[in-house]
Amino acid sequence: MNDWHSWAAIAAFVGAYVLIVTERIHRTAAALGGAAVMLAIGATDDKAAFYSERSGIDWNVIFLLLGMMAIVGVLRQTGVFEYLAIWSVKRAHGRPFRVMAMLIVITAAASALLDNVTTVLLIAPVTLLVCERLGLRSAPFLIAEVLASNTGGAATLVGDPPNIIIASRGGLTFNDFLVHMLPIAVVLTAVLVLLCRIMFRRVFVYDEERTKEVMALEEREAIHDPRLLVQSLIVLVLVVAGFVLHPVLHFEPSVVALLGAGLLIAVSTAETGTVLKEVEWPTLAFFAGLFVMVGALIETGVIGELSKSLAKATGGEPLLASMLLLFGSAALSGIVDNIPYVATMAPITADLVRDMGGSGDGQHVLWWALALGADLGGNATAIGASANVVVLGIAESNRQPISFWQFTKYGLIVTAVTVALAAVYVWLRYFALA
Repeated sequence: MNDWHSWAAIAAFVGAYVLIVTERIHRTAAALGGAAVMLAIGATDDKAAFYSERSGIDWNVIFLLLGMMAIVGVLRQTGVFEYLAIWSVKRAHGRPFRVMAMLIVITAAASALLDNVTTVLLIAPVTLLVCERLGLRSAPFLIAEVLASNTGGAATLVGDPPNIIIASRGGLTFNDFLVHMLPIAVVLTAVLVLLCRIMFRRVFVYDEERTKEVMALEEREAIHDPRLLVQSLIVLVLVVAGFVLHPVLHFEPSVVALLGAGLLIAVSTAETGTVLKEVEWPTLAFFAGLFVMVGALIETGVIGELSKSLAKATGGEPLLASMLLLFGSAALSGIVDNIPYVATMAPITADLVRDMGGSGDGQHVLWWALALGADLGGNATAIGASANVVVLGIAESNRQPISFWQFTKYGLIVTAVTVALAAVYVWLRYFALA
């Protein structure tokens, strides 16, 4: 970090981040502008930006989003989201908090089985329609769902992209994540429901007239293309099966999503042009720019130096190392996207695990601390995790934008509470009661 490229890269990243935070220009323009500066000053190059697995654009994330956005675009034409909106409101009897609690639990559970990005792509359209029917502001509900997706996604190997990287580096299995991460994810989801009850208490205004109107609706009438719905659901089930069977099929989620999107467009009557219009292209471009900027920080050694400093500060003490990994990862994952952060930190964590020795849970605690910090820290800011950016893009395209600070002021509260509880969990399970 002694050469000028490192400091120039930091300055470019900070400048782009300030523009994103202050929203002086569109976040996509800020991210692409920052990426252009990184390339112009030589902090990264075309090979590193476009082809490197370590510091380039994560095309798996980009094409996973593209494929799932296309599938959601076809699903939207069937009326299924209107059906689910009416169904959920009727089950909650129009009570706003009950609706939010239901959506939080559904989102967290689905994020554990799918991944958090796919889940919010499916849930967000339903939420927008629910809020429209009940005359509620959609922003609090969308924010709550994003927080739930990152929390629930921590539960399993496939729930959050950083977990896949951690499992690969640490030699951890799907069942390992269930045993060690699922219990705390369930507790934190329950805590999130309580936090949302407090944070969004002013939003929960019951409108009796609107509720009566929705209760009088017949949800089945919302389905206006049953054949397309059947085709879409079959493809969606196949895609989900492809995600779950990744250890057997060895197809990346991005490949599965693209195959599903291609199959659905091929066998259905959906028009390609109409489907592609549903894709959130500005969101995909934002991700590309963000990946290039963070990749430049990796190429110049900035993130590596930060991670190594964190590792050196542990002094070989497992408890201290776990706490530093947990809180340090939570802080850094709120600033940069948690996928490239974990990709950089994983080999350093592997070195820590090897140097400290141990076996079983005592050896794996560092991996669980890294996973919890990265997954929960992604809730801290509007760009901390992929799901956050996707939902902000959906909200903007529906003319109900959520600002950086509108999201972040709630995300910071939830992150602080959940990371603190995760620290207690790590201490109790792996040290105090071990």
